[in-house]
Amino acid sequence: MRRPDGGPANALVGFTNMLLRLWQDEGPRTVLVAWDTLEVPTYRHEALDAYQAGRVFEPELLEQLALLPGIVASAGFACGKEAGYEADDFLAAAATAEEADGGEALVATSDRDAFQLVTERVTVLQPVRGAPPARVDPAEVRARYGVDPAQVPDFIALRGDPSDRIPGARGIGEKRAAELLGQYGSLDAMLEEGRFATEADALRLYRRIATMDRDAPLPPLPDVVPDSAAAAAYATKLGVPAVAGRFEEALGWT
Repeated sequence: MRRPDGGPANALVGFTNMLLRLWQDEGPRTVLVAWDTLEVPTYRHEALDAYQAGRVFEPELLEQLALLPGIVASAGFACGKEAGYEADDFLAAAATAEEADGGEALVATSDRDAFQLVTERVTVLQPVRGAPPARVDPAEVRARYGVDPAQVPDFIALRGDPSDRIPGARGIGEKRAAELLGQYGSLDAMLEEGRFATEADALRLYRRIATMDRDAPLPPLPDVVPDSAAAAAYATKLGVPAVAGRFEEALGWT
């Protein structure tokens, strides 16, 4: 898929389809889309040189990632993006704020680190190819990892996370990490008992890196209905008729 200027459009179309499908299926009161700022390192990158090392993004993907926030904003949806923060941090802050206000939050992400956000009022929607997203509640987190959602950062610190290049504790895999957390309750309790004495500082760092920042700065999140007409006009100016068409279809939903 190409725009009139020759630029790529496939990610723009795929993202819009996903966003509007979620909005139509779930009917949320508002929507926040969160983004990394790839040009600026976060404290995680500065604290651990190996963090996310080796990740390479195709230039055509980066070009479209730069255009997507404009499409989202044109529809009236909020965007969370700021230097020094990752997309996960804005998701954590928004879910925490919504729950504190007595509401419920759906966190649509393929990143399993978000399992730490799961409560009775916060559900992770995990994409599944060719099927509706899986709904991850506290019971599902325990079924998959053998730990409670609040223990997930400790679990990641112990087990490690190859996708983010977090090493974890030497010789500790997923099953053993869950067993230790079942026995001690927390990483801090293990360290107080003298476990992992030579790795204590590193494990605390890994946990800090794995913990989403619930204090990330949020934009206002009022109730919103997507402005499909404005978004369609914006997409037309970008030269992406498939995106404009999806928003035009959405005009009849409200």
